[in-house]
Amino acid sequence: MQIINFISNAIVPLLLFYIIGFGLLMKQNVYDDFLTGAKEGLRTVAGILPTLIGLMIAVGILRASGFLEFFSEKCMAWTSYLGIPPELMPLAVIKMFSSSAATGLLLDIYKEHGCDSFLGMAASVMLSSTETIFYTMSVYFLSVKIKKTRFTLAGALVATVAGIAASICLARMWAT
Repeated sequence: MQIINFISNAIVPLLLFYIIGFGLLMKQNVYDDFLTGAKEGLRTVAGILPTLIGLMIAVGILRASGFLEFFSEKCMAWTSYLGIPPELMPLAVIKMFSSSAATGLLLDIYKEHGCDSFLGMAASVMLSSTETIFYTMSVYFLSVKIKKTRFTLAGALVATVAGIAASICLARMWAT
């Protein structure tokens, strides 16, 4: 265990020394390259900031308005038929927009049902096997100015459904 701690503490400084050393070896002006990259990064952040603020506000409105509870109640019939606990539906929807808001919902599931319960386990696996689709698409496509995303959204939604199904199956196997 001590070797893992040593490696994890040493890897960042070693990586920095390697990058700087390689830049100097190749006769690059490492500091100017760093400043150029930092300027481009700030421009990218300024370009996507309105989208991020809009996503955060939308998620906040969904949680505060009670829509998630309403959505969960309305989905109860068909999700129960498919074997999906209705308590996981708000988590699945919010995860597509914001990982931090989904983590807040996960903590609510932990408080209500427990970490080691079927719902707690399924929710944990679900968060680790699905992606924040709309956040990722808006940030990455906006930063490189892609306007036609073709089949990205459809593919991401299929992958999310597969992640949800896999998380429920794995949690059921764990629970038995």
